[in-house]
This record gives sequence, C-alpha cells and structure tokens, in this order.
Amino acid sequence: MYEVTIPVHKVLRLFDYLEKLGLEAEPIAARAGLSRKAILKLEPGATLPGQQYSRLYKQAVLEMQTLKQPLPWAAGVGSEAFELMCHCMISARTLGDAIGLAERYEKMLYPMIGHRVWLEVAGDTAKLGYQIRFTERGSAALVPDDWDRADYQDTVAKASGLLIWHALCGWLVGESLEIEQANISAPFLNAAYHDSLSATFHSNVLFDADDTYFSFAAEQLQRRIVHTSDSLRELLDNAIYQLILIERRPASTSAAIKSLISIDLSRGLPSFADMAAQLHMSESSLRRRLQSESTSYQQLKDEVRCQVAIDKLLNEGARIADLSDYLGFTEPSSFVRSFKNWTGETPRSYREKILALGDDPD
Repeated sequence: MYEVTIPVHKVLRLFDYLEKLGLEAEPIAARAGLSRKAILKLEPGATLPGQQYSRLYKQAVLEMQTLKQPLPWAAGVGSEAFELMCHCMISARTLGDAIGLAERYEKMLYPMIGHRVWLEVAGDTAKLGYQIRFTERGSAALVPDDWDRADYQDTVAKASGLLIWHALCGWLVGESLEIEQANISAPFLNAAYHDSLSATFHSNVLFDADDTYFSFAAEQLQRRIVHTSDSLRELLDNAIYQLILIERRPASTSAAIKSLISIDLSRGLPSFADMAAQLHMSESSLRRRLQSESTSYQQLKDEVRCQVAIDKLLNEGARIADLSDYLGFTEPSSFVRSFKNWTGETPRSYREKILALGDDPD
C-alpha cells in the first residue's frame, strides 16, 4: 500500500492550536475541503490522507500570516517567505551555492521572519546552523501561554527548523546528507523525542548546546542540485506532505525521481534511461542507487500514480476513465485494480469516504 495517512489526533491538535491563537478553525478547514465538525466525530484511531492534512496546514499558515508575526515552527514552511527562499535556491548549481543564497536571503529578512540559516566551513567539516529569535515562554505571539506545548516551545521550534533544513538539503541533491552530529541549543524534552530526532538525522543529538546546527563532511556541499523550478513547484504545492514522506523515508534519489515523474506525467512516464539522464547518472549507477534504497523504478512510478490519483479524485473530481488514461493505464479496470491494491479500496468508495469529511454532520 502506497497511501500516506496522518492520525486524526494530529489534525485535532492543529485545530486546538489555531483556536488558542484566536483563529477560527472551521473556515480554515473548509478552505482545505474539510469539516472540523465531521473530523471531531471520527474515532480516535482514524486517519486522514496526507495530502488533505498538507492542504489544511497550508491554509493554517496562510491564516497565521495575517497576524503579522514571525512563524516559529518548522523554519516557516508554508509561508510566502519560505517559498520565495526556495525559488532563490533552485537556481544554484551545487548544494553549497544553494545554502549560500538562502543564508543571504534570510539574513536580510531576519528582522521580519525571526529565523535564519547560516553555513560555516572549517577544513573538512561544514556546519549548517539555524537561529531563531525568541527563546523564552511568552516571547512569541504564536506561542500562546495556555497551549500544552508552551513549556517546551524553544526545543520544538529549533529542532523542527533544523529538521526542515536537513530534509530540504536532501531533497535538493536527491540524497540525504550524512550527518556527523546534531546540536540543539534548547533543553532536553524526553527520551522519545530524542530518539525520534536521532533516527531522522541518523546521528547523535545533543541538547543544551551552545548553537543549533548539524555538522557534516564539507565535500557534500559540492553535490549537484538535481531538481528544477518545475519540481520545486510540485514540492511547495504539497510541502508538508512531501516533508512527511521525507521524514518516513529519508531524502533520496527515490524522492528526486518521484518529483521528476510527477512533472512529466501528463506527457507519459519517462523511461529508465531518460530518468538516469535527467539525474546526470548512468543507468547502472541509478540501478545500484535504487537497490541500496530498497526500491525499484516500477515501485516509484506506482507510488507517484497513487499519490496523483488520490489528489485528483479528492480535489479535482476526476472521472475514473480520465484518470486511467492520464496515469497511463490501458483500461479503467486496470486502474481500479491497482488503486485497490494501493489503498485497500476502490476509487469510488475511497472518494466518498474522504469527501464525507468535508460535509457538516446534521
């Protein structure tokens, strides 16, 4: 199964946070095609499609921007400032050049956005650091005192920002950076949070450090950017969903391939040889890379087709026959069988179940 889902309790936590900020959750949810009332009626163990949660988070960030306060979470993902920074970075040739552009951009906007990235190279080691302006409870407008995470907002804000930069760098070059050490200049939260960060960074994580940064071999700064402006738009349209994917499967050549397939899907699925050429790799090198990531080109194509099918079913009202043709199936029945294999349900029943969450219950 290739469907990515989000537990309903995470959605409810977002609703609670918005209301503590004085923002109305129901209209925000409605703009994402969801109903807060319908979601509240779901069983505690229920889940929502990752794409729907991503749309909800995007609408929440857009609404938070109306408060005209720095966004403290996740390096500002979903905000206009973050998107413009990414558009600046995509023009670079190497990772080092891209981070340099981001450093200049965020340094200029630091008084307004409240956070910035920095890069330091000493010999064979590079450090990518993340600085955020507020450090104490009550010092940020978007951290309400009565919120259940207010006591450890400093730790979450800094760690989430560093995680986003790790994911973004990996996405840009199509392969996760090999981290030597990750430091967080904030208090230790708990063992579960520490273990989660360590698993994502694949390195030791030190809290109460002097600065927030991760270190890695400087030679990785010479890695070539494998994405384009087109694949960047695809990332930013569903930023949270894409970053959930990276969190569950670290940034890799697989992630780059999936973005490139999505761009060209309307013109047909690219051949393996074409994909290798786009990634500036030989076919044998690409095949070895995918084997090391425990996947195949066929599996990646199916994952993309699943994601696109769900998006078009839920948000564009696509007809089954049209979807089948768009995704390269020879006949609609083949598409229906594949979709049921991906999600456990037929396209029709899946759409009816999820769209019901956008209707207010009686």
